[in-house]
Amino acid sequence: MKLISLVRNVRSRQCQPEVIWSVQVRFLQQDSVSKAKPKKYKYPSVYDPYGPRPQPSNKIVELAERIAALSPEERKQIGPALNEHLRLPKQQMISSDGIGAKQDTGAGKVEEKKEKTAFDVKLEKFNASDKIKVIKEVRTFTSLGLKEAKELVEKVPAILKQGVTKEEANEIIAKIKAVGGIAVME
Repeated sequence: MKLISLVRNVRSRQCQPEVIWSVQVRFLQQDSVSKAKPKKYKYPSVYDPYGPRPQPSNKIVELAERIAALSPEERKQIGPALNEHLRLPKQQMISSDGIGAKQDTGAGKVEEKKEKTAFDVKLEKFNASDKIKVIKEVRTFTSLGLKEAKELVEKVPAILKQGVTKEEANEIIAKIKAVGGIAVME
């Protein structure tokens, strides 16, 4: 009998969680609130990513003053004269064709136009009734899924394919024209 009552007491205590109400609320207490203002960061007058540098020597300051006193024509001659004196390699001109490309400055020379080898195919417009056919045709020569091809076709005018040969571009244009679209080569 005593054993049964003891088991009941133990069971009842396990099922009922013990509630502790001794929770402290520090954020409402006045002593926990700091009245000190945050410190403001003082930004340097000039940002230097390499950190502070030592002051230049008196020789360098004098040299800078002498260079500043020169005329603009004389200042232009400083760079080439230093390159020659220090035996630095000549710098090549950078052009849109690449580094060191020769620039023709002759008055009588005519530039030869290079024939374009890579073309872009651009979809200009299409018949609304042939939209599905155009989407299917776009999917055949691009690696796009149905959703991407549909979005591309709906953004007309849009570039369908870039960097293709002239023959391939003409084939794509013919296919698009056959299904009711108008494409051009750029």
